[in-house]
Amino acid sequence: MGHSPSRHNACGGGGGDGESPPSPLPSRFERFRRRLRLRHRDRAGRPGGDAHASESGTGRAIAVDEFAGIARIRIVKADMQFKDKFIACLSLGERTYRTEKSDNTSTPVWNSEKKVVVETNGPHIARISVFETNRFSKNTLVGYCEVDLFELLTKDLDEHSEVLSLLDPSSSATIVGSISISCYIEDPVETEQSFARRVLAIVDYNEDGELSLSEFSDLMKAFGNKLAVAKIEELFRQADKNGDGIVDMDELAALLANQQEKEPLISNCPVCGEILGKHDKINDMIHMTLCFDEGTGNQIMTGGFLTDKQASYGWMFKLSEWAHFSSYDVGLHSGSTASHILVFDRRTKRLVEEVIDGKIVLSMRALYQSKVGLTLIDTGVKDLLKNLSEKQGKKMSSPESAKDIPKFLELFKDQINLDEVKDPLESFKACDLVFIYLLIIFEIGPLTLRLPMTFNEFFVRQLKPGARPIACYEQDTIATCAADSRLMTFSSVDESTRLWIKGRKFSIEGLLGKDVHSDALCNGSLVIFRLAPQDYHRFHVPVSGTLEKFVEIPGCLYTVNPIAVNSKYCNVFTENKRVVSIISTSEFGKVAFVAIGATMVGSIEFLKEEGDYVHKGDEFGYFAFGGSTVICVFEKDAIEFDADLLANSARSLETLVSVGMRLGVSTRNRDLQPQELEKCSLE
Repeated sequence: MGHSPSRHNACGGGGGDGESPPSPLPSRFERFRRRLRLRHRDRAGRPGGDAHASESGTGRAIAVDEFAGIARIRIVKADMQFKDKFIACLSLGERTYRTEKSDNTSTPVWNSEKKVVVETNGPHIARISVFETNRFSKNTLVGYCEVDLFELLTKDLDEHSEVLSLLDPSSSATIVGSISISCYIEDPVETEQSFARRVLAIVDYNEDGELSLSEFSDLMKAFGNKLAVAKIEELFRQADKNGDGIVDMDELAALLANQQEKEPLISNCPVCGEILGKHDKINDMIHMTLCFDEGTGNQIMTGGFLTDKQASYGWMFKLSEWAHFSSYDVGLHSGSTASHILVFDRRTKRLVEEVIDGKIVLSMRALYQSKVGLTLIDTGVKDLLKNLSEKQGKKMSSPESAKDIPKFLELFKDQINLDEVKDPLESFKACDLVFIYLLIIFEIGPLTLRLPMTFNEFFVRQLKPGARPIACYEQDTIATCAADSRLMTFSSVDESTRLWIKGRKFSIEGLLGKDVHSDALCNGSLVIFRLAPQDYHRFHVPVSGTLEKFVEIPGCLYTVNPIAVNSKYCNVFTENKRVVSIISTSEFGKVAFVAIGATMVGSIEFLKEEGDYVHKGDEFGYFAFGGSTVICVFEKDAIEFDADLLANSARSLETLVSVGMRLGVSTRNRDLQPQELEKCSLE
């Protein structure tokens, strides 16, 4: 039975003997490139349009002009530096798939594949992660690589194979192994005929590639609708040109695909039974093609995962899910009650899991998500958190704190890129001080080693020049992201309290304080930049203008984690210690920049003063140890946030952004043409 993708010419044949053949249709690669070019032109004038998240496979309808094809990605094998039982995960958009566990070897072989929908305006950077399976609860990430499907799929090859370097999670400059993959794409024309051929193969009982009228009738009666049953003989006669009662399956597949495009004949998916026709014909075809993805004989990757970390978890996590002790999902429920916080990576357009210690999650849930916790907060816990934060801040500024840096890097090894840090980190071991002291005593050579930094010096580290390019740097009508952070955007306070902030009395007046608030700002829009401990902790100016004032507001030091922000029992943003600054701009009016402290945050330091003129992207200040938050408040209708940021926020899903990425465009002095807006990249 023919299950492999049909790769015949879309025309179905060539010219006759002695006749000039008709002009061939463009190859699938030419059609793919053409679709990409058309979509890139169509995106002009749509702010944030190139950051829409794809949810292929989740039930969202795909526009016909956005469908580029279905890619079959195969993870073949890897070459690692040590022996273990390995698994590999493939992540694209909001879907992750995993292979089976390999044998105990340094050269694991999987030969596992998966089909994914490729959209011209959707996620196209696939991440392949390799884990060693040496733990009960979860496995260890040892290497990863990223693959740009657009680059692979536009190469004029029938099937592209490549050996890629696996990178160390903590340093993209370090190679820890290699992995072999292959990729093949079916374009829309080919996919339709491939699907039709697979359906027909169900009734090719003798597997000779030909069908009789009775075999074709069996298929239509089993899976077709009333129209299909009525047209059985008519369709078969159209394909049976010589009238011998036998039809080549490829010819019938082309005819069936053409008929399905004009007038659907199949009302239910032959594999899963799902009712078709909910969206449009191309989405029906995509659904049925993905249901037939076991056609090449290779192992099919297991799906149903949101992130590679979820796919790598062991049996203990699965047991906790079964017992409803923890859940794994997108949105507000995940942030407020689950032990896993998912965010959407804007650069790669995929879901990632935020690293946080399970014991800390449990304590935060107990404190911020219960009436008992509320009672504790009201009876002195807020003072305890403040005192604890002050002591921790002092500790992290002591020379002894340097010994905590390696443990910190190990915890966040796949989320801190040491290659972009301005000052190289050569050693963090506590014994370095002793070693240097011995060198001095015994006068062993010149002292060339660098003294260990404190933890806070590392925490507020600077980055190399160019590590965070600023989008549309010369265009002040474009606002940019102020911090490496998880971002939420809201056009009004009502939206923010409906979708995210669940505190009892949140308001712009309460956030800014009585000395700063104005009617224009109180009715305005806001953006929340939440910094986690692993982030670059210097914040930058999002808009160009003059700094009018700084107002320091004393307060508590609650955590800014979503578990607390989503809690109805406390008011994190209006009760925490914060500094409010006002930036006066010609493009956005007045913009309030609020730096908010949090649990374990030692201090908030600013590098600019009142009266200074600042340009967007300028370094503005930094937070010492701990998580923290910046909130920017814009005047009503002063900014149009990028569409992808608003769409994620509407799902109560934070977007992972970097300093300098585009945030939105001014609605007042819009002096950019659509084609100029398109040039402003997200990064």
